[in-house]
Amino acid sequence: MNARVALAASAVVAGTIAVHAQNVSFSAKVEAVRVDVLVTDKGQPVRGLGPADFEILDNGVPQQVDLVSFEQIPLNVILALDMSKSVAGERLDHLRTAGHALMDGLTKGDQAALVVFRDAVTLGTDLTPDAGVVRVALDNEEPDGDTALVDGSYAAMVLGESDVGRALLIVFSDGLDTSSWLHPDAVLENAKRSDVVAYAVSIGRVKSEFLRDLTSFTGGRLFEIERTANLSSIFLSVLEEFRQRYLVSYTPCGVAKDGWHRLTVRVKRGGTVKARPGYLAGS
Repeated sequence: MNARVALAASAVVAGTIAVHAQNVSFSAKVEAVRVDVLVTDKGQPVRGLGPADFEILDNGVPQQVDLVSFEQIPLNVILALDMSKSVAGERLDHLRTAGHALMDGLTKGDQAALVVFRDAVTLGTDLTPDAGVVRVALDNEEPDGDTALVDGSYAAMVLGESDVGRALLIVFSDGLDTSSWLHPDAVLENAKRSDVVAYAVSIGRVKSEFLRDLTSFTGGRLFEIERTANLSSIFLSVLEEFRQRYLVSYTPCGVAKDGWHRLTVRVKRGGTVKARPGYLAGS
């Protein structure tokens, strides 16, 4: 049973999530590669850059940058939240407050969705422009069971790819995976193909290697915290940072169509650049 079939089977058992297990891919179509790029100088976003300001190397080969966009492109914000039995009391209160704050930060054209994971993955809401629907769904969720972190992250990535717009995934978990069907490596392979940028918040002393790799491969960021008191500010900082990213695209030239492509993104005038380290093309 391959990874996508395994998730589909898990979803049928849960009876509550309907995501399309299409062959989502990051730049599998070699005619265009999209890269979300954050450029900062002394911690502040750098604005006003155009195609001529960027340098991109694909497997070491310089590429011609076709398009750089910084306008407020609508976002697809997917929350993938741990609702295992350990997320209770104060943690649950803080998580709900943070989710509400994130919904308040959305603007016209943005969509949001909620995926929750316990022993199995469930769909709280599909992508919707109505933030109120997501708030209600979040308030109705109650902690129970174990933690299917890997399955939940995969389902949320697929959901993020199911509509137009730029996809931001925010994963929250207070523990390591204890009940997923999918192997982490299979989900990370998908992350290398996906346009979704994943950020994650992990609470607890045990570090999640999966979340570290997921955020690294997609060009996001992992927050490792010991308490949830500042969770709202973290969620909002993630949303603000994502809005400051450039969307850079180019047509690959002089490189293989398949396999792992190492990306190097630079800004000619200087600055700190954050972007995914590469992408996996082909079947």
